[in-house]
Parts: sequence; structure tokens; C-alpha cells
Amino acid sequence: MCGLCGELTFDGTSASAGAVSAMSAELARRGPDGAGLWSNGKAALGHRRLKIIDLSERAQQPMVDPGLGLSIAFNGCIYNYKSLRTELEAKGYTFFSDGDTEVVLKAWHAWGKDAPKKFNGMFAFAVVERDTDTLTLVRDRLGIKPLYYAEQPGRRVRFASSLPALLAAGDIDTSIDPVALNYYMSFHAVVPPPHTIIKGVRKIEPGTVVTFAPDGQRRDHRYWHLKYGRTADEAKRTSEQWRDAVHAALRAAVDRRMVADVPVGVLLSGGLDSSLIVALLAEAGQRHLKTFSIGFESVGGEIGDEFKYSDIIAKHFGTEHHKLFIESEKLIASLPDTIKAMSEPMVSYDNVGFYLLSQEVARHVKVVQSGQGADEVFAGYHWYPPMVNATDPLAAYAGSFFDRDHAEYKDIMEPAVVGGDHASDYVRAHFAQAGADEAIDKALRIDSTVMLVDDPVKRVDNMTMAWGLEARVPFLDHELVELAAKVPASEKIRDGGKGILKDIGRVTIPPEVIDRPKGYFPVPALKYIEGPVLDFVRQALDAPVARQRGLVKRSYIDKLMDAPKDHITRLRGSKLWQVALLEMWLQAHRI
Repeated sequence: MCGLCGELTFDGTSASAGAVSAMSAELARRGPDGAGLWSNGKAALGHRRLKIIDLSERAQQPMVDPGLGLSIAFNGCIYNYKSLRTELEAKGYTFFSDGDTEVVLKAWHAWGKDAPKKFNGMFAFAVVERDTDTLTLVRDRLGIKPLYYAEQPGRRVRFASSLPALLAAGDIDTSIDPVALNYYMSFHAVVPPPHTIIKGVRKIEPGTVVTFAPDGQRRDHRYWHLKYGRTADEAKRTSEQWRDAVHAALRAAVDRRMVADVPVGVLLSGGLDSSLIVALLAEAGQRHLKTFSIGFESVGGEIGDEFKYSDIIAKHFGTEHHKLFIESEKLIASLPDTIKAMSEPMVSYDNVGFYLLSQEVARHVKVVQSGQGADEVFAGYHWYPPMVNATDPLAAYAGSFFDRDHAEYKDIMEPAVVGGDHASDYVRAHFAQAGADEAIDKALRIDSTVMLVDDPVKRVDNMTMAWGLEARVPFLDHELVELAAKVPASEKIRDGGKGILKDIGRVTIPPEVIDRPKGYFPVPALKYIEGPVLDFVRQALDAPVARQRGLVKRSYIDKLMDAPKDHITRLRGSKLWQVALLEMWLQAHRI
């Protein structure tokens, strides 16, 4: 896990080593174990390294293979790199290092744009071809690893693992993208690619290869699509057969993510998903496994931790368990740094939880497994069951997931930034794509391939990498995700959601954890905005730059601040926090 950046020029000038160095410096926390810079006239690559596989200097990046004429900057982990290396050696390739980066480089030479199809892992990488000055940017199937770019036609393209890194290089259009703003305020703060909240920065779509020729011509190739449905034989499978197939696939996914030359721990929330990971690792013979949980002060009668459940799992499987309790005062003090660590504005309350937990975990291990993705892949949310019989999928989905309809959006935003109902248009178009015929499958597909990427997965990447910690997400193993898309919806939504995972849990983990009410990462102090948190929010929204920004009507902001608890989204989020977080993020990055 690392950070990468670089530049390719189209106008005959040399790539700016200063700009690449500035981007690399901004990425330093993603890779505290090493730094590298490579330049070859029109192209330059920068890299920050977190040593996980092949700890030697032979695996330093950017990595150059003069014989093949290729240079690479890579972020992520290829879990099947050893078998791919064997396959490549059989084709005549020789290796000078022992890690996965060189495997990616030689796989690219061997198979070109089809190489990513062979990778099981999380990855984003940039490859420069020496003889043609061609740049290729690649992102993994489910967008676990981020990759942003700033394209200036006729001049250059810059790219980096974070949006702030591109800002550090300068010369970026930092005006607000009105399409992205509509997404943010409507689609529960999800801004699908290629958009970001900033006009001058875009992001590579997951499962995509993007190639820039020396003259700036661009080609996009989508190498992966998630399809729902079953063959005739698969339709005959029993519940037990589906359960066993998912159990085997999840076991393999968890096992793959132990590939490392350093110890691997688990973020243990006490919920079903992370508890299953611990159970499967224990089943595989892992001993002295380190697990980590976090809790906060209770506010408004809402308990701020789930230690009761994480303690059950830790005791049952004999893990080395670490509990981190955060007082509200420390939580509030950490908000500025948490917001600055965000590549894009993210409203979920648990960002600060992951940020503080990652700080503690990084003192003990460099790699953790985490349970993100299970709810989206295996239908754990409350809005999935109503989708089963929905005659109007868009209305049913938006009625549960959208923070506001377009009429409210037009009413609260300044006229200059109000445009079309982009969020509804996006979801409608996504639902119309082939490969998901049933309404619930349409919802599961958009959540697994869009919402998940630009909310939970991005959150985990940003907050863990802020402390040089690598998070691996077995529920997003692409083979497991493809299998889950075949599982009938009825197997997923029963028993209050994630029924098939609960079946697996009943033979592996204590029942108290399985049959408990569904929990979320609790951060009550941010859900019930009052006292010091309200003062923090008010300071940001009353700042002169906020008053001059011209996005949200001031009358609406004042109404939110006067009665924060009266303005809650359909998903029980604070509308005040949503508005304030956007402003605080813009201020944190001096926009």
C-alpha cells in the first residue's frame, strides 16, 4: 500500500519534477517507508512506499525495467502475485525482486490491457512506455484503491492517489463542479466518477484502463462489469449449497489477504462481518491475532461503543484485543485533522472513528483486515427488502437513500449553482444498464460498484492511509462479489438482511453477535450536534469565506444551526453536518 503520482506532457515540454515532488510530499503519510522519483523527459513518476511485501530496496518504486522499456508506480496488493510470477517465468520472464510490483510490471508487458483481469487484489497503478511515451492508468475492479487526475488538453495530465496531492502541484481549476454538488447534496454525499467536487480534478472509474498517447489522445477500456442473475443449473441450487459456496469463497478471500511480510490484524467492530473474518482466521490456524475496537462517549441516551460484542468475539477466539475509548473532547479536537485527511468531503460520522482507530492500530501492525462491503454485497441495509416488489425502482431507491428531492435542493441552494436533477438522472441511467433485471439487483449493483466505492471504501482508505496503515477488505474480493451477484436476493435479505452470512455465522461465531440488532459505527457526539460540536460547526459556517462562497442559501444555514436536531435526512443523518462538512473540507484545503 502506497501513494503514487506523476505527470505526462503533451506539448513537447519536460514533465515538472517540482510538481511531482510536491504531490509526493502531500502523499507522504500514505507511504512513510520510502520515496522515489523517476523522470524521462515528457513523463515523470513519484512514489511513497509502505513496506508490506518484499521489504528490501529491490522493490523500491518507481520501478524501472530497462529491458522491457517500462516504468511503474503501483499502489495496492496483488494477492495472487506468486502464482502469476510462476506463470510469467514459464513465459521466459526473469525477476530481480520478490514482490508484487514487478509482477504487475511484467504482466503488463505480457498481457497489456488484459493484465488486470488476472489480478486478484486491490490496485491502482501508472505505467509509462519508454519508446512511445504512452501513459496508462489502471484502477481495480471495485475502486478499493483511489486514482485522481487533472487533465489539461494539449498541455499535460497529472495524476495522484489523492485529490489534495493534485492541489499541491498547483494550476488546478478549484471552482465547484455543480454536477458533483448536486450529487453530494442529494445522493447521500456520493459523487460518482469521473466527477469530484472540484471542476479541475477527476477520478478514474473502477475496473478501467485509461491510456494517454503522447499527443494527449485518450482511450478508456472497461475491463470488468458486475452482472446479476443465474444460469439454469445455478437456479437449482439449494440454500445450503449457496451457503457452502459463499462460505468457501469468503474463506479464500480472507486467507488471500494474509499475504504479507509483516503481521496482519483485524478491525473488530463486534458486528457480524468483522467477527466472521476473525472466525475464519482462527479456523485457518492463526494464533495471537491482534484485534482492535473503538468506542466513544454516550450522548443523548445513545451508547457510543459496541465493546460488549467485540469482547465476546475476542474472548471466544483468544485474540490479543485492543480497545480504544475516545472522550468527546478528544474527538472534537481530532475533527480538523480528520477532515484534512479526506480526499473528498465525506459526511459519515465514523470518519473520525476510523482516523483515531487507525492511529492506534498503526502502532501495532501495518496491515489490517476490515469488514467493509458486506452490507452492500449481501443486502444488509433496510432499503433492500422494499426493492423486491418495487414497480418504480428509482422512486423506491431514492425514497430511502436520497437525502433530499430536487424540489428541496432547488429551494435551499443559491440559483447560480442549481442545475438539473443530476443525481436522479445518474441513478436512472445506472438502473437501465444491462446485467441487473430485478429492482433489488439494480440497487445492489449501484451500491456495490458506486456508493460503496465513494463512501465506505474511500473512508477506510483515507483514514487508514493517513497513518500508513493498509486496510484489506475480503468482502470485496471480486470472486466473492461475483458469486454474491448470483445468489438469489431472497437468500440475502432474509433474517433482517445478510441472511446467508448469518447462516455461515451460526456455525462459526457466538449467537449473541449474530442475532443482535444491526449496529453502525456509533459516534453520537456528531449525530446529535450540540454544545462544542455545534460551536465548531458554527465557526466554520460563519467564516467570511463561507458567507462569500455562494453555494447554500444563508437563510437555510441559519435555520439548520438554530435547530440541528429538527433537520435529519432519510438515513438519519444531520443535514447541518452535511452542509458544514463540505464547507470545512473546502476550508481545510484552502479552496
